[in-house]
Amino acid sequence: MKKIRNVIRNHRVDSQDLASVCVGQVRYAPAKSLWLLGMYAGAAYGVLVYPLLPAMVLFAGATAVVLLFGHSLGSHRKLIHNSFACPKWLEYLLVWLGVQVGLAGPIGLLRQHELRDYAQRQRDCHPYLRHGSGFLGDAWWQLHCELVLEHPPAIRIERRIADDAFYRFLERTWMLQQLPLAILFYLWGGWAFVCWGVCARIAAGVTGHWLIGYFAHNHGELACEVQDAAVQGRNIRWTSLLTMGESWHNNHHAFPHSARLGLADGEWDPGWWALRVLEHFGLVRDLQLPDRIENKNGLDRCRFRPFLVNLWW
Repeated sequence: MKKIRNVIRNHRVDSQDLASVCVGQVRYAPAKSLWLLGMYAGAAYGVLVYPLLPAMVLFAGATAVVLLFGHSLGSHRKLIHNSFACPKWLEYLLVWLGVQVGLAGPIGLLRQHELRDYAQRQRDCHPYLRHGSGFLGDAWWQLHCELVLEHPPAIRIERRIADDAFYRFLERTWMLQQLPLAILFYLWGGWAFVCWGVCARIAAGVTGHWLIGYFAHNHGELACEVQDAAVQGRNIRWTSLLTMGESWHNNHHAFPHSARLGLADGEWDPGWWALRVLEHFGLVRDLQLPDRIENKNGLDRCRFRPFLVNLWW
């Protein structure tokens, strides 16, 4: 069968045939599962034993910072899609904050994203890769299991990431990267701050990441349809602030390299607002937008429904 090659801006996925993303088994992942269950236990202990307002405020503030600057800006818009430029020290800081979400190391997270993104744009893919096993089934799969494909496509990470000593260090020690914050919070407010600022934050971040992934691929608004794709991204309007703009997933499927995810009037995107503030202070530059060539080239398979997009540039 003719070889299929999908070239992504920074990373490449090579596949021999469609079966490479369809045939495989979902298996229980002990380390992944026990990690999350441990965070649930620590969060529950904090709720029952330390129902303190300062600890709750710490939880809310730390979660917001990690989701905004870590997950949205660091892991997603910078590491994965390289949608803006910034000094190396700031890139490292943002990606380190992304590791604090508790999902995976930077390289592992990048590999997961590239496989899922590639698979969803094929005519079909395994239900694990398209959140297609129902609400409870998908929760079990995504939070406690992993997909083992029989003939997985080769994912080739560009050398600036794969060979970076700091990223390789974070990949090996991503769970241990919670220790600096845990020690700081303990010295600041004892075990209450550790339970709320670390365990509850990770439990909320990982579970929330799955929830948005499930709904953003099964329910919500559809302004652009990627033709012949196994799954469509959906816009989840009511979670735009909670997700720092990441819930505009239909927009993201249409313009994957755009630094701005909320495109129309009323589509609130805190991640984009933060980037504009950083740009004002000269800390970021070259913000990618949907009019860039990288995004236009990705629209050859998109069919837009009646939808007025008012872009701010």
